[in-house]
Amino acid sequence: MIDDPGLPQLSQAFAGPEVFRARRGDEYQLLPARFIRLDSSRYVLTNLVGEYVILERDELAAFVNHGLCKDSAIYQQLKVRHFLIESDSTVAIDLLALKYRTKQSLLPQLTSLFIFVITLRCDHSCPYCQVSRRSSNREKYDMKFETAQKAVDIMFQSPSLNIKVEFQGGEPFLCFERIRQIVELVNERNKLERRNIAFVVASTLAFLDEEILDYCARHHVSLSTSLDGPESIHNANRPRPDGDSYQRAIAGIRWARSRLGTQHVNALMTTTPRSLGHARDIVDEYVKQGFDSIFLRPLSPFGFAVKTGLVDQVTMSDWVGFYREALEYVLSMNLHGTGFREEYSALLVRRILTPFPTGYVDLQSPAGVGIAALVFNYDGAIYASDESRMLAETGDATFRLGHVDHDSYVSIIGSDKLIEMLRQSFTESTPMCSDCGFLPYCGSDPVYHHATQGDLVGLKPVSGFCQRNMAILREIFMLLADDPEKSRVLQRWAFEAAL
Repeated sequence: MIDDPGLPQLSQAFAGPEVFRARRGDEYQLLPARFIRLDSSRYVLTNLVGEYVILERDELAAFVNHGLCKDSAIYQQLKVRHFLIESDSTVAIDLLALKYRTKQSLLPQLTSLFIFVITLRCDHSCPYCQVSRRSSNREKYDMKFETAQKAVDIMFQSPSLNIKVEFQGGEPFLCFERIRQIVELVNERNKLERRNIAFVVASTLAFLDEEILDYCARHHVSLSTSLDGPESIHNANRPRPDGDSYQRAIAGIRWARSRLGTQHVNALMTTTPRSLGHARDIVDEYVKQGFDSIFLRPLSPFGFAVKTGLVDQVTMSDWVGFYREALEYVLSMNLHGTGFREEYSALLVRRILTPFPTGYVDLQSPAGVGIAALVFNYDGAIYASDESRMLAETGDATFRLGHVDHDSYVSIIGSDKLIEMLRQSFTESTPMCSDCGFLPYCGSDPVYHHATQGDLVGLKPVSGFCQRNMAILREIFMLLADDPEKSRVLQRWAFEAAL
């Protein structure tokens, strides 16, 4: 993002070749790049594939004005990282092309995550729940077997070699028979398809029993649950009739690990007003329960969190402060010998430091809606993402792409509706994203911006999505630049996340 009128316009929507061409007497040409202010005197300069250099203001000005000395250390750094090219070589351009193809290598595979919402029934009454839950005895909100069959047919029309099948609800284990049927349908079909299939169930674990665990163990089904922190926070955030949500979750985690293995049981937390001021306590709870990482998530502006006004009780400034406190604590733990990771930072550092793509839907351009994930609702409706299904539950069907009764994978992926969503989600052509120095690491979230601003693109200066990512990215770059010990921890996370 160009935020200093004293610096030349390095990136423009329709910049001509003269912007990058060497001037008479100069020995180098500029390659496409963007920059953004890091602090009062430094800028982060990034190229097409996310390689970066941190420069002082006068160094940046000298670079873009073709005033760098060829023998200087800055010149050599910029050359090695493909920010400039000398007239006698095209190696930098060839390497950039190779790295760009690597960064975008997930795109040709298209959809790899398929979410089956097999029931809306649930016994929890979480105030931030993103779906319209139903009482546990209303089986009309379960996915029918015929619907599941059609959804599996559509799923296998995706060209992706790697497919994740995720069961969601409600509470999926209240409809365990449907999970069993879908797993067996998929495994039988895959004898011919020969895809790499992974199964995961997102559950509170409140209804876990021996039969379910035995089945999950035999069919390599992983479990994902929610753990919002210590007992008082978790029980307040995720109430159930007996007031024992935390006890059941912890018992379920331990029981599942004993049968499935630690690597097949994961947890996520959600930041609520009760979380603020307890960042260390929440991290300590994850360490206490034997997890090796935590994924710090803000409240999402969907479902009951909006209806109850809960989402308005945690400002983006509140969340960023909470995040910084937690990240600083986790980094300090690592420096004192406790190996533990914050997963969102690890994802971003991987995008900064490695040539590898990440499959995380929210950090993709074009957006991951539809092309990275599809959601089959219990009633057969197909949505572009889990969040868009949540919007539909409150009456907004903007992101509904079709129905299993009359649509195919090709008709959905090729639909004008999805193509328009994707067209508006290219950060490279989005106002205020296209010239932002953080563009290579960020993504586009049209569902979030539609929910919060009524527009697929959104006004970036007031976008919570942008504020969150820019704050975290600045924090990461400051650590990479100024704190060698913590920088080494972040670098380790990047390559751990890549494995």
